[in-house]
Parts: sequence; structure tokens; C-alpha cells
Amino acid sequence: MAPVLVLDTSVLIAGLRSSLGASHSLLEMVGQTSFEIGLTTALVLEYESVCMRSLDAIGLTADDVSQMLDYLCQVGRRSAIRFRARPSLPDPGDELVLEAAVASRAEWIVTNNIRHFADGAARFGIEVLTPKDAWGRLEKVQ
Repeated sequence: MAPVLVLDTSVLIAGLRSSLGASHSLLEMVGQTSFEIGLTTALVLEYESVCMRSLDAIGLTADDVSQMLDYLCQVGRRSAIRFRARPSLPDPGDELVLEAAVASRAEWIVTNNIRHFADGAARFGIEVLTPKDAWGRLEKVQ
């Protein structure tokens, strides 16, 4: 069975900014059978907010961002938050990523900021991986 993973917003932005690297490789794999992406309304709204502020940096239009988010919602595991996991992390801005992982029963949170997520995610049995580590594990399975 394919793992469920939640992408931190920084991974999404990194993957959109550059076609090089593991973040971009993970984005290219979304919608295939390698993994499911876990989503909540709060996380999708966060993705939208950050992408819209970063249009020049990511080289997309507002319509492109809307289409991308529609696609993520179409192929992702959409979950409702039934309880709040807060406070679990040192940065309150990261809590919605952890809550998405808990709600979607994700095995992994993929982030460039392992240190902020490690202890809080461990409480819920969720592993925290860098994009490179997640991509490497997924490549081994294929």
C-alpha cells in the first residue's frame, strides 16, 4: 500500500520554484501510485496563500495556482480535522501541517525543517523526512 505523506508548504514552494531537486521530483509524482498526498482545508488554503504571494518566484499565474490546487484536491486524500493537535510544535505556523498529517493518517511529513516537526510528529507516530529522503524511499519501492 502506498504511503500517505503531507508536504510542508516550503516543499511545495521549493518544488515549484525549481525543476531541480527532490521537492520537484515529489511534485511530479503526485497523482501516481507511489504515494497519496494528505490534505485538509487549512493546508490547501495555506498552499494557496503562499503561492499567490510568490507568483513571480514560482513562475506561475494565479490561474495556474488554482489549477494546481484543484488537481491536488482531486488526487489527494482529503481529510477533516476531528481534533486539534495543538500545541505540539515550536512554531505555531507549522501546526496545520501536523494536523493535516494526523487527520489524513499520514506516515510521513515531508519538510525542509526536520527540527521543528520531529518531536511533535513522533507523538502521533508520524515520521518526518526531508524531500530527498522521501524521494529516495519512494524510488526504492518503484
